[in-house]
Amino acid sequence: MSLQDLNNISGVTAAPDSATQNFVFNHTMLRVKNIEKSLDFYTRVLGFSLVEKRDFPDAQFSLYFLALVDKAQIPSDDAARTVWMKSIPGILELTHNHGSETDDSVVYHNGNTDPRGFGHICISVPDIVAACERFEALGVDFQKRLTDGRMKSLAFIKDPDAYWVEIIQPTPL
Repeated sequence: MSLQDLNNISGVTAAPDSATQNFVFNHTMLRVKNIEKSLDFYTRVLGFSLVEKRDFPDAQFSLYFLALVDKAQIPSDDAARTVWMKSIPGILELTHNHGSETDDSVVYHNGNTDPRGFGHICISVPDIVAACERFEALGVDFQKRLTDGRMKSLAFIKDPDAYWVEIIQPTPL
């Protein structure tokens, strides 16, 4: 079906309810096995800033909130930071269950093998060739390089838990 055909499906082109006007897609959560490896990947490799950490010792897990923002934008006051963090789009929440890094029975499903479900997150970069060359130099695992397959305008890298991260460029190559 074309986009035009889809736009003719009942409800698709309906004006959103005014009650949803200020809704923001705020975050996606990924469970991670080794928080140190995951924080290294998302901050050093992909440029995210750690915005907030919340510990739940009784439940034995911690939450780490990251965003692609300049650290100077992050409010230092806890209450102001919480409000700010809940109002911006594109937060990545990493959930670490304490002890999972040393428990070989803990394996998180990346959604790309059967049964399929979650697929990937996506990062847009200004120069995909330079970004992929940098990922290669950093030893990042690729699922799909720019030269692989028919779609030469995107790549997929893998984080430490084998979640796929699509890499795209907004302008044509």
